[in-house]
Amino acid sequence: MCKAENNYAFIDSQNVNLGIRELGWRLDFQKFRIYLKEKYDVQKAYIFIGYIPANNDLYLKLRDFGYILIFKPTVNNLRGIVKGNCDAELVLHAMIEYPNYDRAIIATADGDFQCLAKYLKEMNKLLKIVIPNQNRYSALLKDVSTEENNFLDFMNTLERKLGATEK
Repeated sequence: MCKAENNYAFIDSQNVNLGIRELGWRLDFQKFRIYLKEKYDVQKAYIFIGYIPANNDLYLKLRDFGYILIFKPTVNNLRGIVKGNCDAELVLHAMIEYPNYDRAIIATADGDFQCLAKYLKEMNKLLKIVIPNQNRYSALLKDVSTEENNFLDFMNTLERKLGATEK
């Protein structure tokens, strides 16, 4: 019997959430956590999210689903839109946890993570970049993959498996 890998996922929650919504459906984060475990042997899944006190119920649910939440304080931009850029926290935690995992999954479509993905690839620690929308993601992430080693997986076709059902 093969020993399961000890893989960690680092999830850019806003990017994943918005990317899926652009496809016309909503992600069920509980199903997504199970999917990460079953498909990629993800033992720990870090989700990076802006902190808004009114969303405490959501944060409790995400913890119940098995995510480790890393919060970023939020601010309102000049148009009143809430912003909580978590890129630096995701990179930092991927490196803090580096000795503890076999390989990493990065869930995002954001090219700002290209340097992290390339480094993890060079160190044989990158398993996949899980991209929510195959039609809208940074070209910088394409540079991480080759024909021989495809590091990109897409969520476009996973609505039946990972889509939220309305209650």
